[in-house]
Amino acid sequence: MRISLGNGAHRRPDRRGGAGHGDSPAAALTVTGLSAGYNDTPTIIDVDLYVGTGEIVTVLGPNGAGKSTLLKAVLGHLRPMSGTVRLGDRDLAGLRSDQVCRLSVGYVPQVGDTFPRLTVLENIEMGGYPLPRSKVKTRVAEVIDLYPQLGKLASRQGGHLSGGERKMVAIARALMISPTLLVLDEPTAGLAPKPADELLSKHIAALTTTGVSLLMVEQRAREAMSISHRAYVMAAGRVVLTDRAATLLARPDLGDVFLGKTDQETQ
Repeated sequence: MRISLGNGAHRRPDRRGGAGHGDSPAAALTVTGLSAGYNDTPTIIDVDLYVGTGEIVTVLGPNGAGKSTLLKAVLGHLRPMSGTVRLGDRDLAGLRSDQVCRLSVGYVPQVGDTFPRLTVLENIEMGGYPLPRSKVKTRVAEVIDLYPQLGKLASRQGGHLSGGERKMVAIARALMISPTLLVLDEPTAGLAPKPADELLSKHIAALTTTGVSLLMVEQRAREAMSISHRAYVMAAGRVVLTDRAATLLARPDLGDVFLGKTDQETQ
């Protein structure tokens, strides 16, 4: 399979993380040759991916492309069949999800992201369970300083929040461990266009000021790439294209890029 870049040339994703990796900062996450799946059947095959320190990297692709399986393998929810997953210099492959978390990897799932009967404050405090008890209060204050509107909602139960507010609470809870890497699984899923755009352009984009590195799966391709440094496009379990987000965003065939249909040629 070859991927046309619109200028007559063809480029494959490479072992260093694809186009632009040479200009990227030091590695926060490096995925090399990763295959994973269920019941001995791989869902993702030979995936390479790179997230530099302080970068936002978005994974795009149609439903069934393998995006969620990739995140599960990175997070320790699935044991890789082959390949490596490294957080900085630390090998994550084979670690349980709780062990990955304790290595400063935060995670915001697509669904079930808040505890509906707990208050906003209690939800955020739950993210501090790996921390010494004496540090939880201070860290809560630091997180709310990043998202001041959550302070005004501190006593409201999670079940009484809007979709956008729940997602902000979930992100705040994940930030409690001061993660090196934050993984977001379709953060705007189920949100109306306006709160979805605000979540991406304001609240998620603001995380770059904290120094955290972000790996995000997102269906709103254009909006996600507008705040991302680089993007990876998956189709049928493989990375079929990677480039700087701004370069992909400028392509007139962006819709086909998102679907992994960019002048594919079977050889």
